[in-house]
Amino acid sequence: MKIPSSSSLGLFLGFLLLSLTPSSMAKFVVEKNSLRVTSPDSIKGTYDSAIGNFGIPQYGGSMAGNVVFPKENQKGCKEFDDSGISFKSKPGALPTIVLLDRGNCFFALKVWNAQKAGASAVLVADDIEEKLITMDTPEEDGSSAKYIENITIPSALIEKSFGAKLKSAISSGEMVNVNLDWREAVPHPDDRVEYELWTNSNDECGVKCDMLMEFVKDFKGAAQILEKGGYTQFTPHYITWYCPQAFTLSKQCKSQCINHGRYCAPDPEQDFSTGYDGKDVVIENLRQLCVFKVANETKKPWVWWDYVTDFQIRCPMKEKKYNKKCADAVIESLGLDIKKIERCMGDPDADSENSVLKEEQDAQVGKGSRGDVTILPTLVVNSRQYRGKLEKGAVMKAICSGFEETTEPAVCLSSDVETNECLSNNGGCWLDKGANITACKDTFRGRVCECPLVDGVQFKGDGYTTCEASGPGRCKINNGGCWHEARNGHAFSACSDNGGVKCECPAGFKGDGVKNCEDIDECKDKKACQCPECSCKNTWGSYNCTCSGDLLYIRDHDTCISKSAASQEGKSAWAAFWVIIIGLVLAASGGYLVYKYRIRSYMDSEIRAIMAQYMPLDSQGEVVNHVNDERA
Repeated sequence: MKIPSSSSLGLFLGFLLLSLTPSSMAKFVVEKNSLRVTSPDSIKGTYDSAIGNFGIPQYGGSMAGNVVFPKENQKGCKEFDDSGISFKSKPGALPTIVLLDRGNCFFALKVWNAQKAGASAVLVADDIEEKLITMDTPEEDGSSAKYIENITIPSALIEKSFGAKLKSAISSGEMVNVNLDWREAVPHPDDRVEYELWTNSNDECGVKCDMLMEFVKDFKGAAQILEKGGYTQFTPHYITWYCPQAFTLSKQCKSQCINHGRYCAPDPEQDFSTGYDGKDVVIENLRQLCVFKVANETKKPWVWWDYVTDFQIRCPMKEKKYNKKCADAVIESLGLDIKKIERCMGDPDADSENSVLKEEQDAQVGKGSRGDVTILPTLVVNSRQYRGKLEKGAVMKAICSGFEETTEPAVCLSSDVETNECLSNNGGCWLDKGANITACKDTFRGRVCECPLVDGVQFKGDGYTTCEASGPGRCKINNGGCWHEARNGHAFSACSDNGGVKCECPAGFKGDGVKNCEDIDECKDKKACQCPECSCKNTWGSYNCTCSGDLLYIRDHDTCISKSAASQEGKSAWAAFWVIIIGLVLAASGGYLVYKYRIRSYMDSEIRAIMAQYMPLDSQGEVVNHVNDERA
């Protein structure tokens, strides 16, 4: 690769320096996780540590371990195997967290050497008293790229004074135990996670670009599932710089910038005389932003992932296909409106602001708890910058830790993202084995013990030792946890759907209603069948009472009467019934006859009155004229 000329390099550095204004640099935020010392008592407490920007931090989880400071190779710049040192934990022992000193080599190399020796995590003690910084990866070359992508353990930088306390306790022979906690590293305010990826369309920037492209391809499926389900709101971003005013008309500025020096990108090959220019990258970045905006307008923002991955595959710089023609072919294949995208992009040669890219430059400056975006690529989850390896599993953990507990989508609970704690001893929660109902609920940050809602029936209790069904329908679920038994074709239950949660033995039984209800012997306890002529026989859940001779038992009155008397009473009752029925029939018939007679009389008089108007009748004077009466 050719080295740019001094003037070109100066211009490029100018872009970078001018992009980091004093106000923006003051807003750089170091993402931290909590580190709590649990022993010894002399240094017990909570301390800050800065999450390393490589490896895989356990977002949403925590790690308890024993801190070890090696007697040799204390800066970790050499392999520990050469010194015969191993940090592998023995079975049943706490994980080993290795403490190393800063200096002499890259942070990532220290962590890599410790990982190979069996360390579970690494703490790097600063060598000067200063505010915590982010441990970033070095500019990758062939040798560093091999180990950087293979680092899988978390790491953090601690202050020099705290490192001295740990070393002093270890040298005194005390056991130093710490707890690394990433559960609050990402805020989790609600049931939707908002995250953004600061990326670049340049595919010729070395190992870091290759890792970014690989991540986009791997993460595409999970990202689209989350977005389509409404669980996340994703936004892509692209970094641009501006050209200093004094150089806007220079050859270098014109080749690296659009809109008269307002939006620039570094030359892909770091050689201004060959290959693609920085402005080609800016234009494609702008196109990808507009693809997202147009897709978002059609309620399909996830199409951005399709475009970016397809463009990487179909339009690489190496094959000289990184151009508008290839991009338009990808856009057309995805069914997007090319004209809308072109209108969104505007004129790159215009001497004016581009609203889309201007928003991107403004967004680079940190707001609230989010610091300035100075590292590319950068992932931001719920306004917190992600630190660690840009790898599907690690990023999924960071995103899933941003959901409010118990609201995580199913994809966050898959085995490759988290461990289901309810599978081991039911998580220590309440369990009804008979009904296969548990209070253990698996979440991304662990398990919670909450009494469940089953088939519309809410269980109530502490979730650890007790959960009882309550409300209507509770008896449908394992009989409400109450006693029940069936015998000889009869079933009895101590559960009742009266809105309560208590179990009460039914009539004829006594007991606690939960574990047992014993049959009451009404005969033996003299609670029934006490008349002189009665003979009592107890049955399960009830009793039978019979009377001697020609007698019939009346349960409601607990007495015996003769069957003949009962029969006579029955006959009398039927006689009275029929007398009433006949009386009603006669009354109805009489009423009908009277009604019919009166109607006929009335109609006769009406007809006679009408006819009298048209012909004289001998008895006309005696006829009452109802018609005339009505007119009067």
